[in-house]
Amino acid sequence: MKAFTMRLWRKFKHTLRTQAQLVFKKIVVAIPDSKPVDSVNELKPILASVIIPALNEEKAIASVVEYALRDQATGEVIVVDDCSTDQTAAMAKAAGATVITSSMLGKGASMQDGIAAAQFEYIVFLDGDLSGLQENIISDMVKPLMHDGADFVKASFGRGGGRVTELTAKPMLKVFFPELARFSQPLGGIISAKTSLLKHLTFESGYGVDIGLLIDAFRKGATIAEVDIGSLEHDSQSLQDLTSMANEVARVIHHHSREAGRLHVDQITEMYEAQRQATASFDYIIHRQKNRSKLVLLDMDGTITPNRFVLDLARHTHTDETLDALLDNPKNDAGTRSKRIAEIFKYTHRNQFEKVAMAMPIRPGVVEFVNQMRRDGFMVGIVSDGYFIAAEIMRKRIFADFAIAHTLHFQNDICTGELKINPDFLPNGQSADDLICKSNVLKRFLSNKVKPPFKEVWAIGDNLNDLNMLNLADRAFVIEPKTTLFQKHKHITEIHAFTDLVTAATAMD
Repeated sequence: MKAFTMRLWRKFKHTLRTQAQLVFKKIVVAIPDSKPVDSVNELKPILASVIIPALNEEKAIASVVEYALRDQATGEVIVVDDCSTDQTAAMAKAAGATVITSSMLGKGASMQDGIAAAQFEYIVFLDGDLSGLQENIISDMVKPLMHDGADFVKASFGRGGGRVTELTAKPMLKVFFPELARFSQPLGGIISAKTSLLKHLTFESGYGVDIGLLIDAFRKGATIAEVDIGSLEHDSQSLQDLTSMANEVARVIHHHSREAGRLHVDQITEMYEAQRQATASFDYIIHRQKNRSKLVLLDMDGTITPNRFVLDLARHTHTDETLDALLDNPKNDAGTRSKRIAEIFKYTHRNQFEKVAMAMPIRPGVVEFVNQMRRDGFMVGIVSDGYFIAAEIMRKRIFADFAIAHTLHFQNDICTGELKINPDFLPNGQSADDLICKSNVLKRFLSNKVKPPFKEVWAIGDNLNDLNMLNLADRAFVIEPKTTLFQKHKHITEIHAFTDLVTAATAMD
């Protein structure tokens, strides 16, 4: 009994000592070249090294450096000059940065040189051509590393991804690394990470460096987070640069896919399908805005064409009786009904969809109206709750700028019967089939994130599923309306032909 009591006593004293040491460790922090401090109030904040690879960025580099230095989480700013031929280095130094020369040409080498020169464990990378930054981005990028256990952080920002992001990077990630498909800006250069991780990653020399780091961090088991930093502006790149970027990004993703044992012939076809689907997204479309601030949205079935695509397709594929049974069922919500209709066309070849879309009649005056509106500075698009494969063909037939619709999945050009509801039709892009509405598409165009903002919107439809979109438009029209509810909305004008709209558009000039 006495021995048992003594063991309990020793265990109790050991616990007390351990707790005391833990408490002491929480309030005593060793600061380099100084004595420990014993007051939490005297502790220095956790600081980060901000690294800015730069090549001929004299227009913006000083403002980027000054911005970084204002952030309380910034311990130092290192500009790695890639042997610029302008005043980048001098202006960065004058703004308060430490300037070093890259060991060799290429962003990857510059990033590594910056890491080697950094004093702090946390690293934040910025691009040298940024503008329109909200305050405290450095702090926001470091927080997940400090508090959430993240090892690697990518920034997301207001505008959609660029053309290479939407048509190359994202479709390829969905196929080869679906775990990373959630990141909105996989090619973005604003990154934060722990030095201990970065020293074990491979840095590509060219345009593929940023996505290469993301994939490599994932493959090495790093915890990866994403931080919304608001909106920002980048200098636009030439078509030649975009081509080089696309090629390099594809090469890097293929390289990692092969190394990870994920590269198969069937996936190449799947990748091309994902790239086709990417053109149906708002983020891709908004890059075609080209500073236009006026918008026209056209419904397809019943408006541009008096026919309905799925009815024509069902007749063409001899599945009209099956389709009629689904259309007569009032219990299904819009999303469920659309998905069940899509299953009817399983095993139908792509060219059958295209053949039917090409054969659909177009109302007289539609092409003339679209051309007139585009000449008047409008961006013109089709918004259809049908299939993108049909809406895109109709877009080309009427010479419109874009088409937004839901996407059918094809494998080796054969329809799988799977329908993906376009998230642009959902409030905040969230999954809720009963909330599918064209008005949500228009709300995206009217978002304050779109620059320049659209100041004038026209919308044309024919049925009840167009009503909410029409109510948001500045000028709303219906042709051969399928419901009398439009009569209760005085701002919605009924037209008898598209020639009426051509006349209305001409009268504005």
